[in-house]
Amino acid sequence: MDRYFGFKEHGTSYRKEFIAGLTTFLSMAYILFVNPDILSAAGMDKDAVFVATALAAAIGTIIMGLVANYPIALAPGMGLNAFFAFSVCIGMGVPWETALLGVFISGIIFILITLLGVRELIINAIPAELKYAAAAGIGLFIAFIGLKSAGIVVPNEATVVSLGDMLAPTTLLSIFGVVITVILMVRGVRGGIFYGMILTAIVGVIFGLIERPAQIVGSIPSLAPTFGAAFSVDFSQVFTVTMLVVILTFLFVDFFDTAGTLYAVANQAGFIKDNKLPRANKALLADSSASSIGAILGTSTTTAYIESSAGVAAGGRTGFTSLVTALFFLLALFFSPLLTVVTAQVTAPALIIVGVLMVSALSQIDWNKFEIAVPSFLTIIAMPLTYSIATGIALGFIMYPITMFFKGRGKEIHPIMYFLFVVFILYFVYLTE
Repeated sequence: MDRYFGFKEHGTSYRKEFIAGLTTFLSMAYILFVNPDILSAAGMDKDAVFVATALAAAIGTIIMGLVANYPIALAPGMGLNAFFAFSVCIGMGVPWETALLGVFISGIIFILITLLGVRELIINAIPAELKYAAAAGIGLFIAFIGLKSAGIVVPNEATVVSLGDMLAPTTLLSIFGVVITVILMVRGVRGGIFYGMILTAIVGVIFGLIERPAQIVGSIPSLAPTFGAAFSVDFSQVFTVTMLVVILTFLFVDFFDTAGTLYAVANQAGFIKDNKLPRANKALLADSSASSIGAILGTSTTTAYIESSAGVAAGGRTGFTSLVTALFFLLALFFSPLLTVVTAQVTAPALIIVGVLMVSALSQIDWNKFEIAVPSFLTIIAMPLTYSIATGIALGFIMYPITMFFKGRGKEIHPIMYFLFVVFILYFVYLTE
């Protein structure tokens, strides 16, 4: 085992790898409860999504560990699950089964892109500023959902939104969750988001705001409500401009989120050589395969998690760390009864904190260049205000070629951007019909 993963070569051991794998799991375990809560808004069975989440995370992470030999864990991505539920299913009225098929197709396209070796072409085609803007916009979108779930932000006919009843017991519970999670994060506690959710749920039970669970450990729920549902749809619904944009958005966000995460974690672990990531194609293939597998099981796009950096910080250097993390995801399948205590008020703080972490991408955008600032700003602001990640990306991708062309920088625009320019214009035309 140590020869296969190269323990001596990477200066690690079973003990280090085990601790690293556990650390990574604790840092991202919140997704087990947040993902079912988000996807249930689209009408999906919460228990089945819980199982799909754990299995997709375990399978994807195992593939990453065995094939790419990286200490990087995968799970259904934050932002992508919100786009799936609130933008695609609720906003566009797309059935969740059809949306799952969109995730599956985007995963297949991702696999083809990786196998054909056109990864660099696509990465270079999309301006870095729009990638950062998309990440920041998704962060604001997620945080907005969290604030809404907490009751901190509520609808208002006169002003669209306004401040909610801050003294409402359930709102106070979410506020407590935000504060305690922030304290844990500031103190550098690994798994702070997960522990914050646990403490919030406990306080909720103590004060009678959350019903006490009948048990903690139970049998694994049925996966039947979501398994294979992606292939039970009318395939004619897929061949529309709306679904093309949905698939492109799934692909775009997953592709660049994965690439960014892989390079960030690999750089922290000291794997980057000559500005290149060894076994990059294997890592991307693991990620894209996990997305398609996750869609079959019944969850939104599965992707690499930046929380893997916690495991690397704890000493993880090989794929054995990933196997340990996957093992804990499999063990988590027996804790489904805890879903009853993880209410929207408990998951809201996690959404807000993840939003804060993602908005840090704003610092990477050159706001002094107006031709860059305008499309970036539209991408960011449109996501929470239109409740749609796709709309934000579409506006940014339409405005970017315009501002760059009239700035005299038209030669810097890749032909792929012109293609996307046309696609997103057709998207808005199709929406208004």
